[in-house]
Amino acid sequence: MTEFKEQVALVTGGTRGIGRAIARHLAQEGASVAILGTRQETAEAAAAELSAETGSTVKGWGADVSQSEQVEGAVNAVLEAFGKIDILVNNAGITRDNVLVRMSEDQWDQVLDTNLKGAFHCLHAVAKPMMKARYGRILSISSIVALTGNPGQSNYSAAKAGLIAMSKSLARELASRNILVNCLAPGFIDTDMTSVLPDKVKEEALARIPLARMGQPEDIARAAAFLVSPCNTYITGQVLAVDGGLAM
Repeated sequence: MTEFKEQVALVTGGTRGIGRAIARHLAQEGASVAILGTRQETAEAAAAELSAETGSTVKGWGADVSQSEQVEGAVNAVLEAFGKIDILVNNAGITRDNVLVRMSEDQWDQVLDTNLKGAFHCLHAVAKPMMKARYGRILSISSIVALTGNPGQSNYSAAKAGLIAMSKSLARELASRNILVNCLAPGFIDTDMTSVLPDKVKEEALARIPLARMGQPEDIARAAAFLVSPCNTYITGQVLAVDGGLAM
């Protein structure tokens, strides 16, 4: 398929899980894809695998999104390699779960620095070239817990809610340049992050999902592809929950 032919997408946290699924889907649709991972060798290996799977050009760079200098360096390298960035998917994220009264300041800072400040660094680096091109599609992967809250995840919920507020503000700032900014709010998705949860927690979550199953990374990837595609010309500043009806 060629829906994204001649488009360049940058996907953070693209080496595994939801980020990898989004990168794969965009590459399958014809995009050239740059993925960022924390480690250079891991990002390069994932990119090589995705390129072989899809037949599209996929390249990987290592960068800690919480560090502005590393993000700027990676974005400059992507621009040098591909000439432009049409699509940014802010997906990089971590969890450091604990109830608030036991949460350390370091646990709070780590999650906010990666999940929220990291997205800011990427947005800051990519917005200017998009504005110059007068075209762009930006998607930040939030979470359903940004809308509902979740015990033990006050740091994660705060960061993901911050992504939504930041995206709405940016959508207003960039609308005149034909740059659309949206969020996805995944629900309970079958990834490495959820695989470590106790069976009881999984069973309780499944009992609350009307579709009675965990989502797959590909469910998120398909929704993401629509919001960042050239077909989307009039949706901006929105949050799409992809959660099987969990928060309905």
